[in-house]
Amino acid sequence: MSAAPSLPAAGAAAELLARVLYAEAGSWPVRGIEALAGLAMNRARLVLEDAEARTRFANGEAPASLPRALIAVLRAPFQFPTRHPHHKRHALFAAPPAGDAALTMCRRVARRALSGARPDASRGALLWHEALRLPPWAVGRIPCTELGGLIFYRLP
Repeated sequence: MSAAPSLPAAGAAAELLARVLYAEAGSWPVRGIEALAGLAMNRARLVLEDAEARTRFANGEAPASLPRALIAVLRAPFQFPTRHPHHKRHALFAAPPAGDAALTMCRRVARRALSGARPDASRGALLWHEALRLPPWAVGRIPCTELGGLIFYRLP
């Protein structure tokens, strides 16, 4: 029995990011999705440079490349809620419907974010939440931007 073919790291990272974007923000405007992709890339870049960031955003992994850092960030627990199997939108991450226009758009955003083709719409953010809720950690923090129904924050 042969193993399933594996994607190169960049392809796997782009698909994982697209699924996270789709499940987390696929119904929001594209600017919010682009900003969320920028946030994921900010975390991945920081993970490559900083041991504390590896602990906080990548579950302690020390990846050797940007695509692998992005995969570590996206797989780390508690970073993107829809990755948790009990989240109400987890099915959108785990088994997105084929041919969905929003998923196609999320795949395009993910590829462009990973290639560096777009400026960071999140303005250097590392934290985020939906605008419709205010998590306790965000009380008293000043957002760096709000786009497409999502609010973004830099670390102090």
